[in-house]
Amino acid sequence: MDLQSLRVLSENFPLSERMPVLFLGHGSPMNAIEENEFVQGFRLLSTTLPKPNAILCISAHWLTNGTFVTAMEKPATIHDFGGFPDELYKQQYPAPGSPKLASATKEVIKSTQVELDMGWGLDHGAWSVIKHLYPKADVPVIQLSIDYSKPAAWHFELAKELSVLRDRGILIIGSGNIIHNLRLVDFKNMYRDNYGYDWAIEAHSQFNSHLLDGNSKALIEYEKLGKSALLAIPTPDHYFPLIYTLGLKTQKDAISLFNDKLMAGSLSMTSVKIA
Repeated sequence: MDLQSLRVLSENFPLSERMPVLFLGHGSPMNAIEENEFVQGFRLLSTTLPKPNAILCISAHWLTNGTFVTAMEKPATIHDFGGFPDELYKQQYPAPGSPKLASATKEVIKSTQVELDMGWGLDHGAWSVIKHLYPKADVPVIQLSIDYSKPAAWHFELAKELSVLRDRGILIIGSGNIIHNLRLVDFKNMYRDNYGYDWAIEAHSQFNSHLLDGNSKALIEYEKLGKSALLAIPTPDHYFPLIYTLGLKTQKDAISLFNDKLMAGSLSMTSVKIA
């Protein structure tokens, strides 16, 4: 890290205990208002976390051409979904933004140009899960977009550049779903416990094995894992946030899984803590 980047970090974010990294399987937007085991899992997780200075979230729902970071003081709560109850659209998560963290993030990323964004806010990949970790909305939150023109390996390497933020009290969260095939969702069995098609069960076993073995290479090269993995990841939008999480793992970190269940045949809620 160059002197300019170090100066920007040091002026705004003092050294701290190294923060964990999270991948949260966010599932349906209804998890923002429903009471279920996955929401309970997020709340239980929050009891194990030191309170961060701020949060940087990489959400499956902000796909861009290029890389952007939200830099406004008061990010809007974005209701980027359709066909849900009015109660969900009334939800607000008024966490402050952090222009200082946005500028620091722009500084520490050297591999690509990062633009400061004033128009996005917090999409449901961010606020619908972060609200269960910090319900008082008293922790600043920014989002880093996913350059959807780039492959998994590129995102893995970019994530490494963010690792210095972990030592400055910044909690980095990837939010998506490892198995996410909406076209094949079995809506009739939406609430059946731990229900997955055969291919989803196979893919779930593959992914978990590679996660727990620390085999990031296999997960980056997911397209080589076979038909089940390709059905699990028909598009990588919800998978790329996991890749960011893995890119932030160090040799001293351990991986643990929670909310580790299949849902509606073709989805998984598996979440990951790295610490």
